[in-house]
Order: sequence, then structure tokens, then C-alpha cells
Amino acid sequence: MSDNKIKFSVLMSVYCKERPEFLDRALASIYDQTVKADEWVIVKDGPITSELEEVIRKYSAYDDITIKEIQLNTNMGLGLALAHGVPECSCELIARMDTDDIAVRNRFELQLKEFEQNPELDICGGHIIEFEEDENEFVAERRVPLIQEEIAQYQKSRSAFNHVTVMFRKSKVLESGNYKDAPLMEDDMLWVDMLQHGAICMNIDSYLCKVRTNRDMIARRGGLSYYKKYKRTRKMIYKTGFISHAQYSKTNFIQFIVCIMPSWLRKFVFFKLIHKRPPVLTEAID
Repeated sequence: MSDNKIKFSVLMSVYCKERPEFLDRALASIYDQTVKADEWVIVKDGPITSELEEVIRKYSAYDDITIKEIQLNTNMGLGLALAHGVPECSCELIARMDTDDIAVRNRFELQLKEFEQNPELDICGGHIIEFEEDENEFVAERRVPLIQEEIAQYQKSRSAFNHVTVMFRKSKVLESGNYKDAPLMEDDMLWVDMLQHGAICMNIDSYLCKVRTNRDMIARRGGLSYYKKYKRTRKMIYKTGFISHAQYSKTNFIQFIVCIMPSWLRKFVFFKLIHKRPPVLTEAID
């Protein structure tokens, strides 16, 4: 990468139920990057706990970090919280980050190289590797398609990006309508909107984030309430013309089966069929 570093913001949303130690680890992973962000934009999705506030104050006190805090009066949900955050980012490039995951140390460096090599690029993500308790004991991975054509096709049935890894152009996000109120699938809705607005996309063939997972959390990804939220956003996607009625019906049927199956079976499907166990790694992921 050239000496003239491309400027970029990091965007994240935090709400009251998150664990302070997880937020601290997530922010530490951003701070320790081989290429530093020019600003962190933290959207507080409603009032947060004093413990979470203390973690943010810890990093705000550092001289080499610029943190912009956006306070929402009430909890609006991730999609609408991020929709408030995007316009507040000062830089054209925005790196998304969740507040309980861990960015691999050279994540931003790898992504900035891609944007430097291709000025037309709008979205760049990568693979994730998942852990439960120990961040160096991996239980699963989620790999995504790498090139434009594969991404567009994959997005018709499942998310073609790991949202926690994505870096995108602010102008293209806003041109595409920004994040929308689509609980559980706000990122999927945005990817569809951006693809339909001609976004140039890619994923890097590398792990960019270590992501916390929990078998009980996977077990809870079921029930009619969960299914109704999924179906609502899939219907929104169908109405854009991005998918056919057959594709809409097929994915709804599959998700319905997953939602009504016993929790132990849902865990099996998630860890054995969807997010598969990663290969034996020959070196550590920092």
C-alpha cells in the first residue's frame, strides 16, 4: 500500500444488553490494527449501562483515537441505529464492526489494499472463523464467495458477505437507500439494494474476523417469531425484483423447517452443514 493511506471510519452500534468485556476486546482489536482507522463512530442504540460507557471512555482518553458518539434516545434496532451512523462517518470508506467480535490484526490493511488497487470497488468483505469461549479455539467457519458473479448469485439465497468483515463506500450505501428496518436481516437487505444499484463487490480469501458464537444462541434461532421476521425481509427483497417468486418460496420453506425443528437438530444443522468446522490451522490468527 502507498504512503498516502486511504482514510476510513469504523462504524459500530452498541446497546444496553452487551457485555462490557466483549466490547473492550472488540475495541482493542480495532486499536491494535496494523493500519489505524481515522475515526470510530459508535452509535449508542438507546441508553447503555455505566459499564459500557466506561469502556468507551477508556478508549476516548487515548490521544491517537478520534471517537464520535451518536446517542439515540431509544433502542431502535441494529438496522436503524446503523442508518443513523452512516451519515455521521467523516470518511468515504466505512469498516463495519460488531461490538462483541475480534478483528484480525491486519484486517483493515488487507481491505485498504483492495480499494487502492480497484478505485471502483464498493464492498469488500472476507471469511470469519468462530469461537465460543477461547478466542483461539475455533469451532466453525463461514466462507463466502469471492468474485462479483458468485456474490450476486449467492445473495439470492443467503448473505454473500459476513457483515462484521465488510468495508464499503459511504456514497454507495447512501445512494442505495442506507440501512433499513429489517430485523435480523438488515445487512442482507443492504447488500441487495447495493447490488441493484451497481455495486462492485468482492470478498478476500482470508479470515478477517474472529466471531463469538454460542450453541444456545443457535438453538434460539427458531420459532414462529424468528421465522416471521425472516419472511418479512425476504418479502421486501422479493419486491425489489432481485429474486424470483420460486427463489422466495424456496428459501422461506427451508427457513420454516429450520425454525420448527428441535433445538438440538438446529445446532447440528448450523455447525455441521452451514458453518462447518474449520480446517486444522498451521499458524495462529492474530
